[in-house]
Amino acid sequence: MPGNPPPVALTIAGSDSGGGAGLQADLAAFGAFGVHGTTVVTAVTAQHTRGVEGVWPLPPEAVAAQLDAVLRDLPVRAAKTGMLGDPAVVAVVAERCAAGALPRLVVDPVLVATSGDALAEDPSTLAKAIRDQLLPHATVVTPNLPEAAVLCDFLVPETLDRPADAIEAMAEAGRQLVAAGATMAVVKGGHLQGPSAPDVVVSDTQVLVLDGPRVPTSNDHGTGCTLSAAIAAGLAQGMPALAAVQRAKAYVAAALESAKDWRLGAGRGPVDHRVWG
Repeated sequence: MPGNPPPVALTIAGSDSGGGAGLQADLAAFGAFGVHGTTVVTAVTAQHTRGVEGVWPLPPEAVAAQLDAVLRDLPVRAAKTGMLGDPAVVAVVAERCAAGALPRLVVDPVLVATSGDALAEDPSTLAKAIRDQLLPHATVVTPNLPEAAVLCDFLVPETLDRPADAIEAMAEAGRQLVAAGATMAVVKGGHLQGPSAPDVVVSDTQVLVLDGPRVPTSNDHGTGCTLSAAIAAGLAQGMPALAAVQRAKAYVAAALESAKDWRLGAGRGPVDHRVWG
């Protein structure tokens, strides 16, 4: 007897030829939770664990055609954005959001790769487009603190080595992102130093710190993509936003732990998406 079809999620992101981040990581995370993944490719990149060697953005009309093809035929229950690269592409996505075609949107404001390589010609202009056009439609936005700072014109304090200062800075960034229109902001603390890796969740009603031990590893390529995709998978399955965020954080922690001793590539390797289920 055939079973019920899985829920459908959509990733709007760039392709990572090394398979560690981008839509490849998104599809792996969707699959880990039994969600059918669909894709809209925004750019092709030539990259591996050591960095990005080339970026070829797709024209906005190609992004629009992919979006419309998926949305005409498949029941997308949640969507996420990753690398958008161009304000014109942001506008295409925002138009579909305004029409109600992209429910339960997770915005991962990708501006640079884990290696530090830029993934947009003008990150500040792209950040403004994301803030003004996508955040009002976002169920969850998932920046790290530097990305949140660019989105909000927020000055990151120099005292982030002190845990209390770091948490307050992340909470303030989250409050600004919610004020910009997002229902929930998850400001990630993976870039901080120290034995723990706190994320700060902010909504209109609460500020919640989701803490956890830092996994000592250089295999962290694609963690942001993985987290946002795992959140989108939970939303596609009907989970409340906070529960989806909590499960996604646990998934990323397990994926980091499982891959921490891998030697896969000469740089920052991927996480292990196979750990769930």
